[in-house]
Amino acid sequence: MPRSVPFRRLFMAFLLSCAVLMATTACGGDDSTTSSSSASPTGTSSAEAQKFAKTRFVANAGLAAGATYQWVVKPYRAGKFKKGADGRTFALVKAGLAGGFAYNRLKAATENAKGDPLLSKAVAPLTAGIASLKGMATKLRKGEAGAGDIGAFESVISSIKDAGKSAGAEVKDKVPSASQLGG
Repeated sequence: MPRSVPFRRLFMAFLLSCAVLMATTACGGDDSTTSSSSASPTGTSSAEAQKFAKTRFVANAGLAAGATYQWVVKPYRAGKFKKGADGRTFALVKAGLAGGFAYNRLKAATENAKGDPLLSKAVAPLTAGIASLKGMATKLRKGEAGAGDIGAFESVISSIKDAGKSAGAEVKDKVPSASQLGG
């Protein structure tokens, strides 16, 4: 036997629906503004933007450095990438994911550096080195990366850390979780 819904619940649902509808229409803005002016955020001073640029740079570069060290450099030094090594396939897959993640975070860090004049000058010469890492994830995943490739990765990471330190934005390794690597 079907049970009827009490009138009080229906009335509350109706009121909540009206409240949500009113709130969304009130936040819509007036029709006289253009879409380009309403799309750009305002109220952030250039000093705040620079501060956030440094903070985001440090976070992204730290994640790249942590991922590189934890899942690329350490396993390579431990011999996990050598043929016949125990757990080689899993180590290579993790290294490939970490390589792609680190490349992505380094690209984001260079974009963040553009928001701070001092940081952008320090990081600008490193863009070619970061671009050279583009195919590294595939090389790592296939087991084709050698000592030179790992050294190039370490070199780019240490250069980014040095550039950040010289601009007053010290980068510390922050190891991302495995779920962050997978995207």
